[in-house]
Amino acid sequence: MTRELASLTVILLALGLIMSCAEVVKMGTSIGEASGYLSSTEKASIDKVADKTERAARPITDSEEYYIGRAVAARFLGQYRLMDDPQATLYINEIGQTVAQASDRPRTHGGYHFAILDTEDINAFACPGGIILVTRGMLKMAKNEDEVAGILAHEVGHVNHQDGIASISQARWGEVLAAAGTGAAQSFAGVELGSLVSLFEDAINDVFKTLVVNGYSRVQESQADQAALRYTRRAGYNPQALADFLARLEESGVRGGFRTTHPGTAERLQEVKAALAPSGPMPVSAAQKQRTARFQALKLSG
Repeated sequence: MTRELASLTVILLALGLIMSCAEVVKMGTSIGEASGYLSSTEKASIDKVADKTERAARPITDSEEYYIGRAVAARFLGQYRLMDDPQATLYINEIGQTVAQASDRPRTHGGYHFAILDTEDINAFACPGGIILVTRGMLKMAKNEDEVAGILAHEVGHVNHQDGIASISQARWGEVLAAAGTGAAQSFAGVELGSLVSLFEDAINDVFKTLVVNGYSRVQESQADQAALRYTRRAGYNPQALADFLARLEESGVRGGFRTTHPGTAERLQEVKAALAPSGPMPVSAAQKQRTARFQALKLSG
């Protein structure tokens, strides 16, 4: 290696610490073109690859997460009806917003939104970006407002940890970004746009399949449970309620739905109890009794 080339290499490595990889590559190709090592065609080709590679490697932005979440929620609403009960919807939004604001990520690009799916299935789903859907069947399993808060806080935990986004194949998202960077896609015309739509739908399918068929990993579920304990405690709810709900779910012997997409309830319950043990059980306060009466008045648990 010549002294000049060695010096150039050191400079480019140093610049890489403060510039994007694509910028470093383009600086190198400019030098290569100026020195005659690269033709203008070769420079343009290398620069184009560098731009696409950089787009593919970058993380999903908050706004992209929001639109992915909306598309996933729309997929759910294509299969389930929303429960037509404005009072109940307002109620779970009040609880959900309370625990969301007590979470480690109280703000997302589009904010948190909570809705009830009109089905007896026992489940809840956290769409990327903050749209959280809980079934009527899940709410009927709960015995009080603190348990509902625990359920919603668990889903908020998934949003905080971006578990839905993590289910999108990195290679697929790289293709989406590469297609989105083409001139034809930016002008919303041509074959490339059709390709972009198809790739985006495949990314949505990755998330939807995880939520409905495969479920999250045991580690992700455990982390969401631990997050729910923190969020409910911060919000003034009794974190013990999550353990109470999991115990009832385990005893119920219910199959399908929640059981299909979540790891073993017994293992989760054991971990939750272990996390609660150091602080000991919280006494049932007067406020908790009032919350329970408010929950029962909605007649969701009957």
